[in-house]
Amino acid sequence: MPSSPNPNATSPNGPEPGPELTPEPTPEPALESIHSPSQGLFSWLRPSARHSAYSATLLIMVSTLCSGVLGLVKTKIINHIFGAGPQADAYYAAFELPDMLAYFLVGGVASISLITILDRYRAAGDEEGGDRAISAVLNAMIIVFGLAILLAEIFAPVYVHWKFHGFSAENAALATSLTRLLLPAQLFFFIGGVIGSKLLVRKIFIYQAITPLIYNLGIIFGAVFLAQRFGIYSLVIGVLAGVILGPAALNAFGARRIGLRYHPIFNLRHPAFIEWLKLSLPLMIGVSLVTADKWILSFFASYDTGGITHLNVAKTLFNSPMGIIGQAAGAASLPFFSTLFSQQRLGDFAGAVNRAVSRVFCASLIVAAWMIALASPILDLFRGGAFNRIDAADTAKYFAIFAITLALWTSQGIYARAFYAARNTLTPAVAGSIITLLSIPVYRFFFHSVGMAGLAIASDVGIVTQTATLAVLLDRSKLVPITGLEGRELARSLLAALISFGGAAAVVRCVPLSHGYRSDVLIIAAASVVWAALCWGVLALTGSKLPQQLLSRRA
Repeated sequence: MPSSPNPNATSPNGPEPGPELTPEPTPEPALESIHSPSQGLFSWLRPSARHSAYSATLLIMVSTLCSGVLGLVKTKIINHIFGAGPQADAYYAAFELPDMLAYFLVGGVASISLITILDRYRAAGDEEGGDRAISAVLNAMIIVFGLAILLAEIFAPVYVHWKFHGFSAENAALATSLTRLLLPAQLFFFIGGVIGSKLLVRKIFIYQAITPLIYNLGIIFGAVFLAQRFGIYSLVIGVLAGVILGPAALNAFGARRIGLRYHPIFNLRHPAFIEWLKLSLPLMIGVSLVTADKWILSFFASYDTGGITHLNVAKTLFNSPMGIIGQAAGAASLPFFSTLFSQQRLGDFAGAVNRAVSRVFCASLIVAAWMIALASPILDLFRGGAFNRIDAADTAKYFAIFAITLALWTSQGIYARAFYAARNTLTPAVAGSIITLLSIPVYRFFFHSVGMAGLAIASDVGIVTQTATLAVLLDRSKLVPITGLEGRELARSLLAALISFGGAAAVVRCVPLSHGYRSDVLIIAAASVVWAALCWGVLALTGSKLPQQLLSRRA
């Protein structure tokens, strides 16, 4: 389900450089001063603490890491209880119509467009106007969203029958029932996203860091404590509890705490609502392959019992490092990029984007080498209960294929946010829609030629096209020149990734340990040590700045 973005700042001691951005030189009043990790862990975990680019990225990375761990625990539990059979397929399929509804109604993430608007109100010192803007967007879209959910509830059986051709009548009925229960969750995600934009503009990230943890815990508690009584429906109960308590309630509490005043206004002609709608419309009508990928994958995978589950588990494991590296950097970048662009500091804007992409790409190459080399023992850890050895082996294969393009998945999010910061949501939306339409025959070809593994290959081909297109469009629009990328650093990281992959893969192949959880852990540990040593050695010998950048906050 959804994810989101973020802002910029200064520290009392001067500019606070982050891992990818140049901070805004204008100090902001109110609230506590902007925090950096050097001020101590607990100081920047306070609910009202504001963050620099560096501390925001670090906080979200820690949150994403914790959420990723909970996500892995959640996956292990679901695998153990439900396996990779028809019920699990129906559960994963049930998220598609709700996700699609949110995507086409609010562009997936409501706060992306709203942050740029609220940033302008805040710069003008008009907090009251900003609150009225939030209320205008919230009230109008709650009504629109409510009507859309009602229609989706009615037509859910038609959608499931059309989308999941491979399902039996019984499994289609189960998927329809689960879909209808999950649809209201998107309304609470939307409410949390709109209200949370107030916090993001204030550079307060702690609530955004906590909400995904609550969401995952809700699903885990549902599975552990309710599965015996409610079966697969226990997961849906956990989803609803998690989204209400997390994204909706916690963001509302945080925004109220810093002074958000709700106004019961309904005005479709309110200037802020019209501007938000214009900025969001391209996101609503455009279909990015980043989102459509899972929809296309599940369409073909429905013909293979357990196929949807295998691909979803592979994507979940793949998304853990992708989220830590890419989502955290992207989530902490949009408001910072937006500030630089609004101040017409175009050189700083281009440099910030290129630094962000270069460093994220470099780190992703190295992590991808580890993921591909260790795919089999990693997935074997998720075997057990109803999820057998064959399920784990199939999933490991898809996971390794997905991991090949980790660097592109993480980088494209930063390129997309560069467009959003420049108040251009149309270009990436149009480009994404064209790429998605052209990719569908590619998925079909690889599926019929190679089988389920072909879908993972087609996904890689699609993201290569998506990322390259965004980079070229930014270059041609003279916003972010491709030549600004740190080419030598990228080459050093690629060399380190290839050599470390070879070393880690050799350990996995050669260590004579039998299959089992303990053996898997020992293999992963030994291979990880070799991988880390080779990475560090190659980077150091080639004069790479990446190790220093990872260790120093003044990267």
